[in-house]
Amino acid sequence: MDILQAKNRIVDFIREKCEDAGVTGSVVGISGGVDSALVAHLAVEALGAENVLGLHLPELNVTPPEDVLHATEVANGLGIEFRTIEIGGIVQTYLANMPGSDPANKYVNGNLKARIRMSILYYYANLDSRLVAGTGNKTEILLGYYTKYGDGGVDLEPIGDLYKTEVFQMAEMTGVPGEIIDKSPSAALWEGQTDEKELGHSYATIDSILIKMLAGEEASAVAFECGVSESELDKLLQRVDSNIHKRMLPPVADLADIRI
Repeated sequence: MDILQAKNRIVDFIREKCEDAGVTGSVVGISGGVDSALVAHLAVEALGAENVLGLHLPELNVTPPEDVLHATEVANGLGIEFRTIEIGGIVQTYLANMPGSDPANKYVNGNLKARIRMSILYYYANLDSRLVAGTGNKTEILLGYYTKYGDGGVDLEPIGDLYKTEVFQMAEMTGVPGEIIDKSPSAALWEGQTDEKELGHSYATIDSILIKMLAGEEASAVAFECGVSESELDKLLQRVDSNIHKRMLPPVADLADIRI
């Protein structure tokens, strides 16, 4: 892929979608990671720094301190309006008011945190008539490696057709700080979590697998070429299949044939 051409197309896409919606600005959740840093850079190029609001939504004692520093560095470097809102108290309020909630269930609570963050992004987007720019990449979207109606709840996905390895390339081209590009990707939904540890493979391996499978190559050949076992490949592909629902609108019961 021509990364420069892709960057220019994404910038045009952001601008056009905002114009189509009749708004001039966007809200970007800036986590301190490479995806959101790249989207913030692209949004500024498309709309101007004065029309981009960056929100950092850390959780005390869970979000790594370096993420807070990196998110602030990105926002200050771009010259955008920026707010940090600690979500720990909001999470605890939810848990305290829901009978039967389980504070020890890191997966369910991780999804809750992602949905709280989505709600905050939309609150500020609604206040100022902006669109929420998502930060999901093609790898995450294909794998379903995001929270439905959480970080998947957005108005547009500027980098949604970039594999993670392409995100790294475009981030370097766009001027995202090197320390953000080089650190281990993590959703930081619980302490010590990293994407590649949870997924079981590096993004380089996963992207190679996905690209080859989407090109129609035989599974056995893909496994051999990418250095994974066929059972590991099957597990990855099962993740893709089981999360198709995340990429679709909710199904509707069809009543057309009985409507008078």
